[in-house]
Amino acid sequence: MLKMYVNPNIKKGKINKEIYGHFAEHLGRGIYEGIYVGENSSIPNTNGMRNDVVEALKKMQVPVLRWPGGCFADEYHWKDGIGPKETRKKMINTNWGGVVEDNSFGTHEFMELCNQLGCEAYVNGNMGSGSVQEMSEWVEYMTFGGSSPLTKLREENGRKEPWNIKFFGVGNENWGCGGNMTPEYYANQYRQYQTFLRNYNSDKPINKICCGPNGNDYNWTKKVMEECFKGVQKEAHGLMDGLSLHYYTITGPDWFHKGSATGFSKEEWYKTLKATLNMEELITRHSTIMDEYDPEQNIGLMVDEWGNWFDVEIGTNPGFLYQQNTMRDALVAGINLNIFNKHCKRVRMANIAQMVNVLQSVILTEGEKMVLTPTYYVFYLYKNHQEATLVDSYLQTSLIGTEESKVPNLVESVSMNEEGHINMTINNLSADESYDVESLLVDFKAQNVNGTILKGNINAYNTFENPDVVKLEAFDAYELTDQGIKFTIPPCSVLHLEVF
Repeated sequence: MLKMYVNPNIKKGKINKEIYGHFAEHLGRGIYEGIYVGENSSIPNTNGMRNDVVEALKKMQVPVLRWPGGCFADEYHWKDGIGPKETRKKMINTNWGGVVEDNSFGTHEFMELCNQLGCEAYVNGNMGSGSVQEMSEWVEYMTFGGSSPLTKLREENGRKEPWNIKFFGVGNENWGCGGNMTPEYYANQYRQYQTFLRNYNSDKPINKICCGPNGNDYNWTKKVMEECFKGVQKEAHGLMDGLSLHYYTITGPDWFHKGSATGFSKEEWYKTLKATLNMEELITRHSTIMDEYDPEQNIGLMVDEWGNWFDVEIGTNPGFLYQQNTMRDALVAGINLNIFNKHCKRVRMANIAQMVNVLQSVILTEGEKMVLTPTYYVFYLYKNHQEATLVDSYLQTSLIGTEESKVPNLVESVSMNEEGHINMTINNLSADESYDVESLLVDFKAQNVNGTILKGNINAYNTFENPDVVKLEAFDAYELTDQGIKFTIPPCSVLHLEVF
C-alpha cells in the first residue's frame, strides 16, 4: 500500500483562482458558433452568448478569460470591433484558416461575456502590428471613468461606466507570430508600451503581463528580465506584474504530424504524459531565473497557453484546430493543474488553450448541440482549490510506462479551504492498474469524505450522440482510519476527495 502524507500545519502558499483560467481566441469555431451566436440566432442566447455554454462554464467557475489571442491579438485593431455591427470593418484572419472576421464580437461583447461568467478580464494588446497610441487608447476606452473623447465614444457605443481590466498583456509570442523579435528588442519595446498603459483606477490597477518564453527558451527569460530591470527601482518589479510562459504538449514526429486525438496506443499515452510532466522542469528553471531579479517573487509566472495539441479531426478546416478530447486530455489537465498548485508562489495564472471547439477545449458545440469534454470535468473537480491554501503533501510513487516513456504512477496536490476542509486531487497515470493508498493526516481527524472521480478507458471520449461516456461519478472506495483515509484509485482516473 502506498503512503500519502498530508500536513495541513505546513502552509505553502495561496492558490490563486486565476490558475484555473481559460483562453478564447478568434480562431475557428471558438468564439463564433462556440460562445457567440448573435442576438438573432435561433440558438437560445443572452445578448448573443449561448445560454447552454455560459451556464456550463459558470458551473465550472471560470475565474479569468484571456482574449482576443493568441497570434490573432497582434493583428487585431480594437476600433474595428466597436460601434454598430453593420459598420464594423471586416478583415481576413490570416493566422487561422484565412476566413473573414466580421468583428461582430469585440470589446463590448467580450466584457459582456465576462460579466455573464462572473470572471476577470485578461485582454491581450497588439504590439506586433499596432502602435503605442493604439494600445494606450484601448486601455483608456475600457477603464477611464472621467471625461475624454474616448469615454464619450464608449458611451455612444452603449457603455457609460468603465470596466475593470485585471490583466493586460503587452503583445503575444513576440518571439514568433507577434513579430519575430529578439528578447532584447522586445524588452525595450515592452518598456515603452507599458509606460502608456495608465492605471485610471488606483483601487483596481491593471496587472501588466510581459511576453515571456516559448517552452524551454531560458535565454528569452534571462534577457527580458535583465532589460526590464535596468535602471528601475526594485519596487517597480521590472515594470511588470507577470511574465507569460507558453508550452503545448506535442508528441508527434513534427509540427504537421502531431498524432490523433483519439486513435492512440498505450505507448503514445505514456509518451504524452511524460511530455506534459516537462511543465515541472520549465516552471522550476524559469522561476530560478526570475528569482535572480525578483527574489521576493512579486512577479507572477503566467502560463497563459498550455494543453494538448494534436492533429485536427478528419474533414475539418486545418486552420480551425478542432480536436476531440479523451481521458488522455483529462490526465494532462490534472497533471498540469497539480503542478501549478504546487508552484503557486510563483505561478499566479494559467489559461488552458482553448475554451470551446479549439485544441484542448472544455466544451464542444455543433449547431444547437453541446457536449462537455473530460477536460471540463477535471476543471469542475479542481475548482475546490481556487483561493485555497496549498498544504504540504508527499505521495510515494513508482515509475511506470514504457522503456522510452517512464512516468510516476500517481500525481497529487492538496489544499485547505477557509472552512478547514482538505481537498485532495490525485491522478492515476497508469493505463490499466489500480493502487491502494493510505493517506496519513497530521493533526487532523477525518470525520467525513466526499469523493468524486472521473475514470474510463484511455481512449474514451464524449460525442454529441453519446455525451455521457465519460462523466463524474461518486467515489466510495475508501475507509476512514484513526490516522486518515485509505482508498483504492482505479487506472486512468482523476480523483477528488474532500475530507472534513
